Amino acid sequence: MIDGLYVTAIITIWLSIFMTIVTLSGGVIFIFKHMHHTNIDDLPPLVRYPRVTLVVPAHNEELVVQDTVKAILNLNYPHDRYELLVYADNCNDHTADRVRELNQLKQFHGRNFRVIERTGTGGKAGVLNDALKVSTGEYLGVYDADAAPETNALYFLIQKILEDPVKYAAAFGRNKTRNYQQNFLTRCINLEIVNTQRIQHTGLWQLFKIGRIPGTNFIINKKIVQSIGGWNDGALTEDTAISFSLMRSGKLIALAHRAEAFQQEPETLFAYYNQRKRWARGNYEVILENMKYLFDRTPWRIKLEVFYYLCTFFWFNAAIIISNLIFVFNISIAGIREFFPQVHQIVALGAPMSVLFMVNWLLMFFLYLLQMNIALASDYGQETVKNFFYTLISYFTYAQLFIIVSFAAIWDMIRDKITGQRHTKWYKTQRF
Repeated sequence: MIDGLYVTAIITIWLSIFMTIVTLSGGVIFIFKHMHHTNIDDLPPLVRYPRVTLVVPAHNEELVVQDTVKAILNLNYPHDRYELLVYADNCNDHTADRVRELNQLKQFHGRNFRVIERTGTGGKAGVLNDALKVSTGEYLGVYDADAAPETNALYFLIQKILEDPVKYAAAFGRNKTRNYQQNFLTRCINLEIVNTQRIQHTGLWQLFKIGRIPGTNFIINKKIVQSIGGWNDGALTEDTAISFSLMRSGKLIALAHRAEAFQQEPETLFAYYNQRKRWARGNYEVILENMKYLFDRTPWRIKLEVFYYLCTFFWFNAAIIISNLIFVFNISIAGIREFFPQVHQIVALGAPMSVLFMVNWLLMFFLYLLQMNIALASDYGQETVKNFFYTLISYFTYAQLFIIVSFAAIWDMIRDKITGQRHTKWYKTQRF
């Protein structure tokens, strides 16, 4: 039985290696295709400037909301072609007051932005659905209260979507960590985000034209959103849910890789754990809901995306947990045998199966390092000796946290299924 578990783990590792190589290849091709860019001081005019409604959902965000609003109001886009709606959603702090203070600044006089104090339900999805009803733009753009866009972010988002406005229902940019030098945790989160943005997103877009709406820094066609019923109120990951809805409708979510926003990441383990557990559970729920589309006439991209998520979040996680347990148990038995030789190991460390497993594990580790360092090398200022050492350490520490988060999220889902009640408690991500 144990040998069978080893074989399963080895096969799973090889499948994971294959998926990593495919994604990495696509990412590398994308990097080489986009190595040379137009100077940002000499950007050509767009063929047209569609009107955009930018929405900032803000729940108790007084510490960061002013920086984000200032960045949005300073975007390199005709000021009369976009409006800004800042929703102070069920706030019990001074978020709304902080935004109103900007109205008093001379530089923002006459600008089309307002703060709306909201007391409705539905969380972020509820805010976006409310904005959908009152927005005047052809496109709806979303920035979280902690995600300040770079000056040309909206320009690049619009530029991308205008390449094929019929096929592209939405365009999304890259998010970068603005507080990554704060501590060990934020540095590890930064490595994860750089890898996700620079390899995974670009690889999937380059090879399969698959894009995913992130939580922030994206624009979406207003009429198309209305046609699919808007956002799923109360969804833990409303971005993943609407991404699947768009793909089911046959539309594409285009990657605008030069549109960047700088967001604040959790600086404590408590904030990280609660944020990522909410994300994991939300993704699991969306994946399980969309599993049925693997076997119908749904477009192939959504089948590939569902399969990718299933492998990443379920199969590979299970295999890692099983292989780690076997490895730790075997090491423990080896230590016990030093004092009690009569105790037998489950699988001898020198056995061919165990050696093969170790070789496969080392290959996976090498690919992880290769992928991370290619991602870092493609991001200005990230390829440093310090980041290389953080990459080594994070593999054995931070990367393993995802297993704990995933297990906790699955346990919450099972508990709620058994009890028939939803016990999920939403924790506000702490700002600094």
